[in-house]
Amino acid sequence: MPQTTAVANIGQIHALLAAKRYSVTDVAENILRIEEVESGISLSAVLEGEILFLSLVCLVTPADHLTPAVMHKMLAADNGISTSHFQLYENGDGNVAVTLNNFCKLQEMGPDDEDDILSCVSFLLADVLHAKELIGADLHAA
Repeated sequence: MPQTTAVANIGQIHALLAAKRYSVTDVAENILRIEEVESGISLSAVLEGEILFLSLVCLVTPADHLTPAVMHKMLAADNGISTSHFQLYENGDGNVAVTLNNFCKLQEMGPDDEDDILSCVSFLLADVLHAKELIGADLHAA
């Protein structure tokens, strides 16, 4: 079976998401910005080989607000966020971006891959709302 290129797949991903009423913008050759139109929540999609990485910024907070209690909530197995994972990125001004991330491996860009892509996007959008409820109040109160 012939291998498809990342460029061809990113175009298919763009078309799939646009057809499902997401606002999709090409950022670079293998990077998309995806916005859920009703909520305004946006995320990034990066295609590296056969892996589509999806990420969105939950919130940005001062680094000292990331207390052990908040970190415990983020890492707890029963925190209600079972399909995505948190990552922290220092942005150089004393603040930290708390992101949620997910990925899927693409094979033939058939119906199964399309379902995986839509599921990953959907899970991130649901998880970010839960994550903001889970840790948002603690971070803003610190």
